[in-house]
Amino acid sequence: MTDLNELVGARKRKLEHLIQRGVPAYPYRFDFTHRLAGVHAAFAAATAEDSPSEVAVCGRLISLRDHGKTAFAHLEDATGRLQVYLRGDILGAEAFAGLQDLDVGDFAGVLGPVFRTRTGELTVKAKSVELLAKSLRPMPEKWHGLKDVDTRFRNRALDLAANPEVRKIFETRTRVVSAIRRCLDALGYFEVETPILQPVYGGADATPFTTWYESLKATNYLRISNELYLKRLLAGGLDRVYEFSKDFRNEGLDRTHQPEFTLLELYEAYTDYHGMMALTETLFREAAVAARGEPALTYQGMPLDFAAPWPRIPFVPALAAKLGFDPLGATVDALRLAAEQAKVPDAGRLTRPKLLDKLFSVLVQDGIAGPAFVVDHPLELTPLAKANRSDPRLAERFEPVVAGMELGNAFSELNDPLEQRRRFEAQAALRAQGDAEAQPLDEDFLAVLELGVPPAGGLGIGIDRLVMLACDAPTIREVILFPQLRPESPPEKTGA
Repeated sequence: MTDLNELVGARKRKLEHLIQRGVPAYPYRFDFTHRLAGVHAAFAAATAEDSPSEVAVCGRLISLRDHGKTAFAHLEDATGRLQVYLRGDILGAEAFAGLQDLDVGDFAGVLGPVFRTRTGELTVKAKSVELLAKSLRPMPEKWHGLKDVDTRFRNRALDLAANPEVRKIFETRTRVVSAIRRCLDALGYFEVETPILQPVYGGADATPFTTWYESLKATNYLRISNELYLKRLLAGGLDRVYEFSKDFRNEGLDRTHQPEFTLLELYEAYTDYHGMMALTETLFREAAVAARGEPALTYQGMPLDFAAPWPRIPFVPALAAKLGFDPLGATVDALRLAAEQAKVPDAGRLTRPKLLDKLFSVLVQDGIAGPAFVVDHPLELTPLAKANRSDPRLAERFEPVVAGMELGNAFSELNDPLEQRRRFEAQAALRAQGDAEAQPLDEDFLAVLELGVPPAGGLGIGIDRLVMLACDAPTIREVILFPQLRPESPPEKTGA
């Protein structure tokens, strides 16, 4: 097997030869006339005879086959691939000999007419070939169809180059985000930006990443949510706002969790969680249409139809049916015993709200095919939502659930500053019981509520999980360009 250093050395010698010949190995630009898919579209009816018009195309060389006085190559760009035919009598002896300095993996530009070969393949007959970037590191052997998961995620550039279907995932992701953005813009929402570095984190139950702000000599946190900042904008008179935000939660890695993820969060004044349900159905339907061309798709063999209305699944009755008793009236010991029987991790250390949440996830949510709304969670789980107007033990809250995954969270937003303070104080008590994810008290946010915030509905949607559905991706890592990965080797210990 040829050593990698030998292969790199051979390519560097070719680079030196190019420099000696006065050929730029890394020119500044190339003016192309068509993307490669555009050539196929424009010349779909081309015959074996040359087209009277010429094209200038460019991309990465993914094959190069020498046949003596002729050669064939394939270029690939983000839109597709195209064959190139190279002849010594057309290029000229010097230019044709110069092809010896090209390698698979190089970027090249080609000028020439289009024709169709006897085998029917659309091809450019090169009148000139220009090197656009010399590849000094060769693609691995059999790089097309690279499948090793760890290699793919650690070397995303190679993954994208080797697997066109991976590029399609991120093209689909862009279409989904664009469709959601268009929908919200049409509804009169403003897209805004809120701080990533926050002096007080909040808006969700999560452990934050902590950092030091040197200029201020103060501890800051990477946001776990942008909720409390977006609500400030409602007080300021922006009554429909949204943000695609990068959020950070210091939690584990698994099929549906990444510590750095993308969240769509939005708030609309003068509506409630019923209004947010209708909006959620619209946004998911638009996302499915953008991805698949219709409001239905299949995820991991499971057919899903996003047409409205979605079923509503009440939290407490659904959990009670699985437990055999009323979870709201149950003691902590009874809930803990049920959690231990359901094999909930660390059940002995969980607070009452966490026990309710984990029990529902394991016993009910995992079995929901959906799409469906889980509605009316226990109030003690939801410190930022209004109490349910029919049953004050519950919150006006819902979660969209699809294929067993929670894809979002929504409330009738709590805007009573005195009640919000009581809720924050209850969270402080949970922190004292060992719940590191309980929310801290935010005096600045309470001051905004005291100024006055209109009634509102709020909604957060996990974009990465939504794209998982749209692309039929089994793990969240497939839909994030550069996912967080475990170190290849344990980090060295520091200190004494």
